[in-house]
Amino acid sequence: MKPVFIGPEAEALLDWVQLSEALEAGHRLPRAEVADTFLYRGADTLLTRSAWISGLGIAVKAAAIVPGNAERGIESVTGAVNLLHDVTGELEAVVDFGLVTKWKTAGDSLLAARKLARPDAREILVCGAGKVAASMVAAYRAGFPDARITIWNRTVVTAEALAARMGVGVEADLETALKRAEIVATTTMAIEPWLNGDWIQPGTHLDLIGAYRPDMREVDDTAISRARIFCDARATTVHHIGEFRDPIARGVMAEADIVADYYDIASGKFARQTRDEITLCKNGGGAHLDLITAQYILQMWRAAQG
Repeated sequence: MKPVFIGPEAEALLDWVQLSEALEAGHRLPRAEVADTFLYRGADTLLTRSAWISGLGIAVKAAAIVPGNAERGIESVTGAVNLLHDVTGELEAVVDFGLVTKWKTAGDSLLAARKLARPDAREILVCGAGKVAASMVAAYRAGFPDARITIWNRTVVTAEALAARMGVGVEADLETALKRAEIVATTTMAIEPWLNGDWIQPGTHLDLIGAYRPDMREVDDTAISRARIFCDARATTVHHIGEFRDPIARGVMAEADIVADYYDIASGKFARQTRDEITLCKNGGGAHLDLITAQYILQMWRAAQG
């Protein structure tokens, strides 16, 4: 077996809805085995995330996080995803790190929204104006083609620049934006909560994406208390990310309050119950999602080769 390298140019072959369906299908296979390792050199970090899903394959995602690269004019996070054959362990492909990460992150939240948001949702708010926000605009546009998408960001000029590039609207006032929204994505790098749960309307779905460390939160305790709570994977969110870890530690919520993760889709638990309930899903990522996404990319690449 000759391994292939799949670079960013493969993006033209991909479809957001197809990816969300592939992510769902991957969670109907046996539960993934996952592991992360970290190595440090001063401010630099080497992160490896590994996953094995029986029946799908093996992935090892290696990322070098070098903050000093910003001064060099190059990306601060670089790496690749190695895909190995499920049975033989042979290397099948090396897939561009940025391509996998972009599509995994937004595809993850699109799957949650397709399961938890009201099917007739027409007002989508994306909070933040970075790369993930741009990816969410593209993903939501594919999954909810009749919806109006609006950007909110603390720095209005940055929101305006993204909105102009993506062809969507801008709202400068967060309260106004939240009171109109039916789907909300949070893609900021905030440490302290900034989303006021009192401003969320009944029937809203919240896709929480930005927080990824134990000291990071985006939504306040009121939002947590008002919502039915879900996540993509309990193993990568509950004890690892402040969005859950902090309110659990302070008794605002209990781990048992998490209704379901993607491994509960097959049982029907990962679903909205009523039109007016607020649903909240924490996107924590995980190597198994990288594996499913990279395998989807490989399948689309092979199909394009004929």
